[in-house]
Amino acid sequence: MEIIDSNKIFTRNVIEAAIKIAILGIMVIWTFLLIKPFLIPVIWGIILAVAMEPFIARLAKMLGGRKSLAAVLFVLVIIAALVIPTVFLVIESVDTVQSISEQMQDKTFVIPPPPAKVADWPLIGNTVHQAWQLSSTNLEAALKQFAPQLKAAAGTLLGSVGGGVFGLFMVIISTCIAGVFLAKAEKSSAVAEKIIIRFAGDKGEEITSLATATIRGVMQGVVGVAVIQAILAAIGMVMIGVPAAGLWSVLVLVCAVSQLPPILVLGPVAAYVFSVADTTPAVIFLVWALFVSASDGFLKPLLMGRGVDIPMLVILLGALGGMMLFGIIGLFVGAVVLAIMYTLFMAWVDEDKEKNVAGVRSEE
Repeated sequence: MEIIDSNKIFTRNVIEAAIKIAILGIMVIWTFLLIKPFLIPVIWGIILAVAMEPFIARLAKMLGGRKSLAAVLFVLVIIAALVIPTVFLVIESVDTVQSISEQMQDKTFVIPPPPAKVADWPLIGNTVHQAWQLSSTNLEAALKQFAPQLKAAAGTLLGSVGGGVFGLFMVIISTCIAGVFLAKAEKSSAVAEKIIIRFAGDKGEEITSLATATIRGVMQGVVGVAVIQAILAAIGMVMIGVPAAGLWSVLVLVCAVSQLPPILVLGPVAAYVFSVADTTPAVIFLVWALFVSASDGFLKPLLMGRGVDIPMLVILLGALGGMMLFGIIGLFVGAVVLAIMYTLFMAWVDEDKEKNVAGVRSEE
């Protein structure tokens, strides 16, 4: 009788535990689905807050200790720096499209003939020269000939524009989240440290410090350098009159964050400049492009935190993987997150190695 009662109690306990686990699992999955659209902006907001906290602290001192005001100013400046150029770019693009459309309807749109230098471009020179020549002499025939390519390019361009607008919206949300964290920096740090200590035990404080140093090092030495290179490239292209300088600057930013040399983008641009501009300004632009591409050699040692040495391959994989998964904002999040995981993993490996060495010495 007692065995039957024990079996009933055991069965009841198992069923009760299974129901509780199922309900808990459903709640966890539901919670994840609810926050999934905001997961990357929240992560990027945390990264921004950690990276910018020292700067906000100095700014708050200048404002009489008002950290909330400093955080609000930070958010407003970042949003203005993102939105204002985007608005001007959109207005300029719409005006350009309207102007070209009107000229094509009036049959006054004329494409100048290609310079002879274009035919000397390696690999693609003859093809580009023939297509350009046809467009300048018979635009209607050129549009019919290249209609499939133009349709595919237009679809890609529209998709890129839509992705860019969505990415800009996500960056704005992330900046606002970072502002909230920065305004309550002490409380946010305390909560984060408690959570990490809860999972990592005594190593929580060490992991927190290491992750913080990695975030600031990567943000300054990788993202910061990439932004500087993109700005310098944009200045050079605007000064020389390169069309769509903003788009090329974004490609420079992507290359720089991915730890690829910006000359991969600026090289073809320089070749274009040589084909349309005089020799002297073209040479000056080429020198500027080489300087921009090589500038990370002295910028990284100045900006990257000491003791933070992340292999290029780790940053490259994180940036490209993040961009493939989450778009332009994933480019930055992926690089930083993978750098943090690599740093923590190597710290764990080194700690285990030190323990083994200490054990061997104690045996001797």
